[in-house]
Amino acid sequence: MKRISLEQLVSAKEELSYGQQYVYITKLMEKGKIKPLKASGTNGKKPALFREYWLLEPKKDYRALEEELKYRLHPGITVDYYLAHPESYERERAWVLRLSDYLKNHKEKLDYQVSVNERSFEIWGREKFLSREQGKAVLKHCGLTEDSLKVYGTSEPLAYYSRTRKTPQNMVILENKDTFYSMRRHLLGGKDELFGMKTGTLIYGAGKGILKRFQDLDVCMEPYMTDEENEIYYFGDLDYEGIGIYERLAALFREKWEIIPFVRAYERMLKKGHDAGLDSLPETKEQQNRKISGEFFRYFSEESADEMKAVIESGKYIPQEILNISDFYR
Repeated sequence: MKRISLEQLVSAKEELSYGQQYVYITKLMEKGKIKPLKASGTNGKKPALFREYWLLEPKKDYRALEEELKYRLHPGITVDYYLAHPESYERERAWVLRLSDYLKNHKEKLDYQVSVNERSFEIWGREKFLSREQGKAVLKHCGLTEDSLKVYGTSEPLAYYSRTRKTPQNMVILENKDTFYSMRRHLLGGKDELFGMKTGTLIYGAGKGILKRFQDLDVCMEPYMTDEENEIYYFGDLDYEGIGIYERLAALFREKWEIIPFVRAYERMLKKGHDAGLDSLPETKEQQNRKISGEFFRYFSEESADEMKAVIESGKYIPQEILNISDFYR
């Protein structure tokens, strides 16, 4: 609403008497074109008029859109939201009609699953409409979900190296890139063991990135890698962040696999850290999330667990990079 003074309203009617101006203002109120701003007070004349008014926008006629919602759209689209908010339908109408036409004429394409961006382009001609634009809101207003469009998300590709495709095998998830490359070089050099454990596959976790990538494992991994008989080990920095990543990953996949800390690797890292001396170790970054459950430590001897806790509780940490290719033998 726009605020307007009485003087502005009658400026075009100056030739009229005050009585005629009063009738003019009264008719504007009766037609719903203006509404008095009572806090402005009256002009002191008889009959009195308020000093200021709200200019009211005319109520739009949405009957044609309501008819379209009720009778034109595909029955799979729920129209309750738009009937209650016709102004929203007016804004989103073009996108809703494209969705409706797709469901009417191409519903058989939902028999197969495609990526979010591929389906978005197929329906709306915009590959990012569903992931970054107003697609999610339009779907919600239509009573639909992304699952109903048979789409899957695409995380960054999983980087891995497999020495063998035989199963069951031991797979090691590595937090950092340098350690992934060093262990890969070790295996490419004709070795089949890391710290005395036969290893079939190395997976580069990219820190917290592994949490998302592993949730898309059916898309990211080859079938032999998802064999439930495989043993999966995790090896990361010895700090709150690295331990936290392991604990969240283990919790996510507890029903499918028991993901285990790579104890032999951590113990070798711990020994090198001990030999270097606590004072020589780097300081833990202050912004690290220090909430860990302690589940990680139950895989270690009491002595090793206490030594690891002492390191991180002192404000220090041991990075994976303390190890190199010369350390990977038994």
